[in-house]
Amino acid sequence: MTSQTSTNGVTEQSFTLGEIPGVLFTPQGATGPRPLILMGHGGGQHKKAPGVLAGAHRFAAEGGFAVAAIDAPNHGDRPKDEQFIQLAGDMRARMAGGEDPTGLVAAMHDLLAGQAVADWQAVLTAVQELDHVGAGPVGYWGVSMGCGLGVPLLVVEPRVRAAVLGLLGVHGLAETAARVTVPVQFLLQWDDTRVPRDQALALFGALGSTGKTLHANPGDHGGIPAFEIDNALQFFARHLG
Repeated sequence: MTSQTSTNGVTEQSFTLGEIPGVLFTPQGATGPRPLILMGHGGGQHKKAPGVLAGAHRFAAEGGFAVAAIDAPNHGDRPKDEQFIQLAGDMRARMAGGEDPTGLVAAMHDLLAGQAVADWQAVLTAVQELDHVGAGPVGYWGVSMGCGLGVPLLVVEPRVRAAVLGLLGVHGLAETAARVTVPVQFLLQWDDTRVPRDQALALFGALGSTGKTLHANPGDHGGIPAFEIDNALQFFARHLG
Protein backbone atom coordinates (compact mmCIF):
# COMPACT_ATOMS: atom_id res chain seq x y z
CA MET A 1 0.00 0.00 0.00
CA THR A 2 1.36 3.42 -0.95
CA SER A 3 -1.29 5.82 0.43
CA GLN A 4 -4.66 5.90 2.15
CA THR A 5 -7.52 8.42 2.30
CA SER A 6 -11.12 8.27 3.54
CA THR A 7 -14.09 10.28 2.24
CA ASN A 8 -17.86 9.87 2.63
CA GLY A 9 -17.54 6.59 4.45
CA VAL A 10 -15.16 4.96 1.94
CA THR A 11 -11.45 4.28 2.40
CA GLU A 12 -9.22 4.34 -0.70
CA GLN A 13 -5.89 2.51 -0.43
CA SER A 14 -3.53 2.99 -3.37
CA PHE A 15 -1.17 0.08 -4.02
CA THR A 16 1.44 -1.24 -6.40
CA LEU A 17 1.76 -4.97 -7.02
CA GLY A 18 4.91 -5.52 -9.06
CA GLU A 19 4.34 -3.18 -11.99
CA ILE A 20 0.56 -3.00 -11.50
CA PRO A 21 -0.79 0.24 -9.97
CA GLY A 22 -4.20 -0.03 -8.36
CA VAL A 23 -6.57 1.18 -5.69
CA LEU A 24 -8.68 -0.72 -3.16
CA PHE A 25 -11.98 0.77 -1.96
CA THR A 26 -13.57 -0.50 1.27
CA PRO A 27 -16.15 0.80 3.73
CA GLN A 28 -14.42 3.07 6.23
CA GLY A 29 -13.39 1.08 9.29
CA ALA A 30 -14.10 -2.24 7.57
CA THR A 31 -13.07 -5.37 9.44
CA GLY A 32 -13.53 -9.00 8.50
CA PRO A 33 -14.11 -10.60 5.10
CA ARG A 34 -16.51 -9.30 2.45
CA PRO A 35 -17.34 -9.88 -1.24
CA LEU A 36 -14.96 -8.25 -3.72
CA ILE A 37 -15.77 -6.52 -7.01
CA LEU A 38 -13.11 -6.00 -9.67
CA MET A 39 -13.73 -2.88 -11.80
CA GLY A 40 -12.21 -2.61 -15.28
CA HIS A 41 -12.01 0.84 -16.85
CA GLY A 42 -12.65 1.82 -20.47
CA GLY A 43 -10.13 2.49 -23.24
CA GLY A 44 -7.93 5.54 -22.68
CA GLN A 45 -9.03 5.73 -19.03
CA HIS A 46 -7.44 4.63 -15.75
CA LYS A 47 -8.16 3.17 -12.32
CA LYS A 48 -9.68 6.41 -10.99
CA ALA A 49 -11.74 7.41 -14.02
CA PRO A 50 -14.98 9.17 -12.97
CA GLY A 51 -17.21 6.18 -13.80
CA VAL A 52 -14.98 3.81 -11.84
CA LEU A 53 -14.83 6.12 -8.83
CA ALA A 54 -18.58 6.67 -8.78
CA GLY A 55 -19.36 2.98 -8.97
CA ALA A 56 -16.64 1.92 -6.54
CA HIS A 57 -17.75 4.38 -3.87
CA ARG A 58 -21.35 3.26 -4.09
CA PHE A 59 -20.46 -0.43 -4.10
CA ALA A 60 -18.35 0.09 -0.97
CA ALA A 61 -20.54 2.58 0.92
CA GLU A 62 -23.98 1.12 0.12
CA GLY A 63 -23.21 -2.52 -0.59
CA GLY A 64 -20.41 -3.08 1.90
CA PHE A 65 -18.23 -4.56 -0.85
CA ALA A 66 -14.51 -4.27 -1.32
CA VAL A 67 -13.67 -2.93 -4.78
CA ALA A 68 -10.35 -3.19 -6.62
CA ALA A 69 -9.45 -1.17 -9.73
CA ILE A 70 -6.16 -1.26 -11.62
CA ASP A 71 -4.60 0.49 -14.58
CA ALA A 72 -4.89 -1.81 -17.60
CA PRO A 73 -1.69 -2.48 -19.56
CA ASN A 74 -0.60 0.64 -21.50
CA HIS A 75 -3.00 2.83 -19.51
CA GLY A 76 -2.87 5.24 -16.59
CA ASP A 77 0.46 5.19 -14.79
CA ARG A 78 1.81 2.29 -16.83
CA PRO A 79 4.31 2.67 -19.71
CA LYS A 80 3.03 2.51 -23.28
CA ASP A 81 4.71 0.32 -25.90
CA GLU A 82 5.09 1.12 -29.59
CA GLN A 83 2.53 -1.40 -30.83
CA PHE A 84 -0.12 0.05 -28.53
CA ILE A 85 0.71 3.62 -29.55
CA GLN A 86 0.41 2.72 -33.23
CA LEU A 87 -2.92 0.92 -32.77
CA ALA A 88 -4.34 3.74 -30.66
CA GLY A 89 -3.32 6.33 -33.28
CA ASP A 90 -4.84 4.31 -36.11
CA MET A 91 -8.06 3.87 -34.16
CA ARG A 92 -8.38 7.60 -33.42
CA ALA A 93 -7.73 8.46 -37.06
CA ARG A 94 -10.34 5.99 -38.27
CA MET A 95 -12.95 7.31 -35.83
CA ALA A 96 -12.17 10.93 -36.77
CA GLY A 97 -12.70 10.02 -40.43
CA GLY A 98 -16.09 8.49 -39.70
CA GLU A 99 -14.88 4.96 -40.40
CA ASP A 100 -15.83 1.84 -38.45
CA PRO A 101 -13.05 1.13 -35.89
CA THR A 102 -14.44 -2.28 -34.88
CA GLY A 103 -11.55 -4.33 -36.23
CA LEU A 104 -8.93 -2.13 -34.60
CA VAL A 105 -10.82 -2.18 -31.28
CA ALA A 106 -10.76 -5.99 -31.34
CA ALA A 107 -7.04 -5.95 -32.21
CA MET A 108 -6.37 -3.59 -29.30
CA HIS A 109 -8.20 -5.84 -26.86
CA ASP A 110 -6.35 -8.89 -28.20
CA LEU A 111 -3.06 -7.06 -27.60
CA LEU A 112 -3.92 -6.26 -23.99
CA ALA A 113 -6.03 -9.22 -22.86
CA GLY A 114 -3.32 -11.75 -22.00
CA GLN A 115 -1.44 -9.37 -19.71
CA ALA A 116 -4.66 -7.90 -18.30
CA VAL A 117 -5.99 -11.32 -17.27
CA ALA A 118 -2.72 -12.23 -15.57
CA ASP A 119 -2.70 -8.86 -13.79
CA TRP A 120 -6.24 -9.32 -12.49
CA GLN A 121 -5.50 -12.82 -11.23
CA ALA A 122 -2.39 -11.63 -9.38
CA VAL A 123 -4.24 -8.67 -7.85
CA LEU A 124 -7.20 -10.84 -6.89
CA THR A 125 -4.93 -13.28 -5.05
CA ALA A 126 -3.06 -10.48 -3.24
CA VAL A 127 -6.14 -8.48 -2.23
CA GLN A 128 -7.94 -11.52 -0.86
CA GLU A 129 -5.07 -12.05 1.58
CA LEU A 130 -6.06 -8.83 3.36
CA ASP A 131 -8.08 -9.34 6.54
CA HIS A 132 -10.75 -6.77 5.57
CA VAL A 133 -11.33 -8.47 2.20
CA GLY A 134 -10.74 -12.20 2.62
CA ALA A 135 -11.40 -15.08 0.25
CA GLY A 136 -15.10 -14.42 -0.31
CA PRO A 137 -17.13 -14.34 -3.54
CA VAL A 138 -15.90 -12.12 -6.38
CA GLY A 139 -17.71 -10.12 -9.07
CA TYR A 140 -16.49 -8.19 -12.10
CA TRP A 141 -17.73 -4.88 -13.54
CA GLY A 142 -16.41 -3.61 -16.88
CA VAL A 143 -17.88 -1.93 -19.96
CA SER A 144 -16.34 -0.99 -23.32
CA MET A 145 -12.66 -2.03 -23.05
CA GLY A 146 -13.44 -3.24 -19.54
CA CYS A 147 -15.81 -5.71 -21.18
CA GLY A 148 -13.30 -6.70 -23.85
CA LEU A 149 -10.71 -7.56 -21.21
CA GLY A 150 -13.24 -8.94 -18.75
CA VAL A 151 -14.76 -11.64 -20.95
CA PRO A 152 -11.44 -13.57 -21.21
CA LEU A 153 -11.00 -13.21 -17.44
CA LEU A 154 -14.40 -14.75 -16.74
CA VAL A 155 -13.50 -17.79 -18.84
CA VAL A 156 -10.29 -18.65 -16.97
CA GLU A 157 -10.92 -17.36 -13.43
CA PRO A 158 -13.36 -19.52 -11.43
CA ARG A 159 -13.28 -17.18 -8.42
CA VAL A 160 -15.36 -14.61 -10.36
CA ARG A 161 -19.00 -15.60 -9.91
CA ALA A 162 -20.99 -12.78 -11.58
CA ALA A 163 -20.32 -9.89 -13.95
CA VAL A 164 -21.72 -6.63 -15.29
CA LEU A 165 -20.52 -6.14 -18.87
CA GLY A 166 -21.51 -4.19 -22.00
CA LEU A 167 -20.89 -1.34 -24.45
CA LEU A 168 -19.00 -3.65 -26.80
CA GLY A 169 -19.66 -5.67 -29.94
CA VAL A 170 -19.10 -9.33 -30.70
CA HIS A 171 -16.19 -8.85 -33.14
CA GLY A 172 -13.35 -11.15 -32.06
CA LEU A 173 -15.16 -12.32 -28.91
CA ALA A 174 -17.80 -14.81 -30.05
CA GLU A 175 -15.90 -18.00 -29.21
CA THR A 176 -14.65 -16.69 -25.87
CA ALA A 177 -18.06 -15.31 -24.89
CA ALA A 178 -19.64 -18.70 -25.55
CA ARG A 179 -17.51 -20.11 -22.71
CA VAL A 180 -18.80 -17.62 -20.14
CA THR A 181 -21.17 -19.39 -17.74
CA VAL A 182 -21.54 -16.98 -14.78
CA PRO A 183 -24.58 -14.70 -14.42
CA VAL A 184 -24.18 -11.54 -16.51
CA GLN A 185 -25.98 -8.20 -16.55
CA PHE A 186 -25.28 -6.64 -19.96
CA LEU A 187 -25.54 -2.89 -20.62
CA LEU A 188 -26.33 -1.54 -24.09
CA GLN A 189 -26.71 2.08 -25.18
CA TRP A 190 -29.36 2.10 -27.92
CA ASP A 191 -27.90 5.11 -29.75
CA ASP A 192 -24.23 4.14 -29.36
CA THR A 193 -22.19 5.75 -32.15
CA ARG A 194 -19.09 3.66 -31.39
CA VAL A 195 -20.58 0.19 -31.09
CA PRO A 196 -23.14 -0.90 -33.73
CA ARG A 197 -26.31 -2.02 -32.00
CA ASP A 198 -26.48 -5.33 -33.87
CA GLN A 199 -22.92 -6.12 -32.81
CA ALA A 200 -23.67 -5.43 -29.13
CA LEU A 201 -26.83 -7.55 -29.30
CA ALA A 202 -24.78 -10.30 -30.95
CA LEU A 203 -22.27 -10.25 -28.08
CA PHE A 204 -25.10 -10.56 -25.56
CA GLY A 205 -26.46 -13.47 -27.57
CA ALA A 206 -23.05 -15.14 -27.75
CA LEU A 207 -22.59 -15.22 -23.98
CA GLY A 208 -22.92 -18.82 -22.83
CA SER A 209 -24.52 -17.94 -19.49
CA THR A 210 -28.11 -19.05 -18.99
CA GLY A 211 -28.50 -16.38 -16.29
CA LYS A 212 -28.02 -13.25 -18.37
CA THR A 213 -30.12 -10.10 -18.64
CA LEU A 214 -29.99 -7.22 -21.13
CA HIS A 215 -30.39 -3.61 -19.98
CA ALA A 216 -30.86 -1.31 -22.99
CA ASN A 217 -31.07 2.46 -22.48
CA PRO A 218 -31.29 5.39 -24.92
CA GLY A 219 -28.17 7.47 -25.40
CA ASP A 220 -24.64 7.34 -26.74
CA HIS A 221 -21.62 5.30 -25.66
CA GLY A 222 -20.78 7.20 -22.48
CA GLY A 223 -24.35 7.85 -21.40
CA ILE A 224 -25.13 4.93 -19.08
CA PRO A 225 -27.86 6.16 -16.72
CA ALA A 226 -26.85 6.57 -13.07
CA PHE A 227 -29.60 4.17 -12.00
CA GLU A 228 -27.67 1.30 -13.60
CA ILE A 229 -25.40 1.45 -10.55
CA ASP A 230 -28.52 0.75 -8.46
CA ASN A 231 -29.21 -2.24 -10.69
CA ALA A 232 -25.60 -3.41 -10.41
CA LEU A 233 -25.76 -3.16 -6.62
CA GLN A 234 -28.86 -5.35 -6.57
CA PHE A 235 -27.30 -7.78 -9.05
CA PHE A 236 -24.11 -8.23 -7.04
CA ALA A 237 -26.05 -8.48 -3.78
CA ARG A 238 -28.06 -11.37 -5.24
CA HIS A 239 -25.06 -13.26 -6.57
CA LEU A 240 -22.31 -12.38 -4.09
CA GLY A 241 -24.30 -11.89 -0.90
